[in-house]
Amino acid sequence: MIRVLLVDDQALVRAGLRMILKGEEGIEIVGEAGDGTEAVSLTAALAPDVILMDVRMPVMDGIEATRRIVDDDSGPRVLVLTTFDLDEYVYEALRAGASGFLLKDAPEEQLVAGIRIVASGGSLFAPTVTRRLIERYAGDRRTSRPPALEELTPRELEVLKLVARGLSNAEIAASLVVSEHTVKTHVASILRKLDLRDRVQAVVLAYETGIATG
Repeated sequence: MIRVLLVDDQALVRAGLRMILKGEEGIEIVGEAGDGTEAVSLTAALAPDVILMDVRMPVMDGIEATRRIVDDDSGPRVLVLTTFDLDEYVYEALRAGASGFLLKDAPEEQLVAGIRIVASGGSLFAPTVTRRLIERYAGDRRTSRPPALEELTPRELEVLKLVARGLSNAEIAASLVVSEHTVKTHVASILRKLDLRDRVQAVVLAYETGIATG
């Protein structure tokens, strides 16, 4: 059973999400929060697997709440819900550790699929949209390369660049003429060496350090 926490300052939005999810097999809504502070508190009390997180909220916004929630590696996955696909709030939420984002007007089946994907440890983002989002905001936050990048092999660096371009494992495998299993192994090694939670954080890092465009 996937335990879901709904976080949005609009009761109407939460009610809509609850209606969509209540009949889904294998998904259980364990609680609702109206702001980030309440979300952090309920996360500790209810131990959800996935949090549907609004970003623009009073008291504590979804960015800071996400940062506090995913600080623990064993914590739940955060799926950001937003009204705008090119939004600095979304970018900051991805930097904070969210596993992806969905537009609030996304089809019901996409929302349900997204919850299942992030619950299983995956990341959810439309590569082209996320790439445009990160390209737009990463330039203002260009950072120096962390020392851990030096631990990557040339092939892992190559894979990281392709991940940053939004390619799937299958597409990377075809590009490098290797098996998909080999690509998965490289991606796992990259995340481990750079101490990243998932592919989304890898994409953000690649753009902020200039690797993606270098």
